Amino acid sequence: MQPQSSTQDVSAILSIKSPTLFYEWQNYRCAYEVYRPTTATEDSIPLLLIHPIGVGLSRVFWHRFCESWNQAGQSNPIYNPDLLGCGECEMPAVACYPDDWAAQLQFFLETVVKKPAIVLVQGALLSVALALAKIEQESSLNLMQGLVLAGPPAWGVMNKHSTAQQQRIVWNLLDSPLGNAFYRYARRAEFLRSFSIKQLFGDAAKVDSEWLDALQAGAANPDSRHAVFSFLAGFWRQDYSSTIQKCDRSTLVIMGEQASSISQAGKEEKPEERLAQYLANFPSAEGLLMPGRNVLPYESTAEFVGAVAKFVKKLNNLG
Repeated sequence: MQPQSSTQDVSAILSIKSPTLFYEWQNYRCAYEVYRPTTATEDSIPLLLIHPIGVGLSRVFWHRFCESWNQAGQSNPIYNPDLLGCGECEMPAVACYPDDWAAQLQFFLETVVKKPAIVLVQGALLSVALALAKIEQESSLNLMQGLVLAGPPAWGVMNKHSTAQQQRIVWNLLDSPLGNAFYRYARRAEFLRSFSIKQLFGDAAKVDSEWLDALQAGAANPDSRHAVFSFLAGFWRQDYSSTIQKCDRSTLVIMGEQASSISQAGKEEKPEERLAQYLANFPSAEGLLMPGRNVLPYESTAEFVGAVAKFVKKLNNLG
């Protein structure tokens, strides 16, 4: 499959450039970027980035990481896709489950990347990475070389299943004129700034115009609400304990020193306690705390890149 390219430059903030490329999955046009350092070799393990889901969020979330990775002279190529319903992917009016996005990434790995990757995943989209791991566990496929969790959710959320009825009630409420009005309100700069300060960043000064402008641009198309509503409906809230126990891939858990949780299940959980839970339950995990709150690849980019680089170097050497 030969990827198509777009003349639209969505990488204006980067000193390294990647045109927007496209592939087709289940009759949907899906977008991605790829960064290939000049130092890359055939043995360099690729990185696959999974962006968070939220108002205005897309693969643009990872641009600072891509820039810093390049500036640090790392040799691993980066594949940075948009998930269905986000960014420059098509935005169908459908409910998306972690299994759907995992199937998209499986296809992307098999047809575009064409080799196993180290998967970097932000926040609660760990659910998608685990759905991808489950595909791998239940087949003979080799999709992942390792896993990096950036600010994963409260541990109690990862083994608590909300019922299908609860999920559909919330989805139907959001997929209505009331939900449309909420989305229009939520994409206002004032709301985005307030939410980012209260829930995402440890340092309010880092909620800058670059962050807010990207969110507003990403939410400009009202059809982007369907992916966000899929997330808010809680379709990702499942019991992942069995998949986690079977996950034999080397895993790096990076937690913010000010990590917090929106869910009641994690309100009282301290960052070091959350980290300890992940290290105790993932079979082959290591981890660390670093400055920041819940969006470490953006808020603490240099520190995050440094931690990932050490982990990737170790896997490169093992390979």
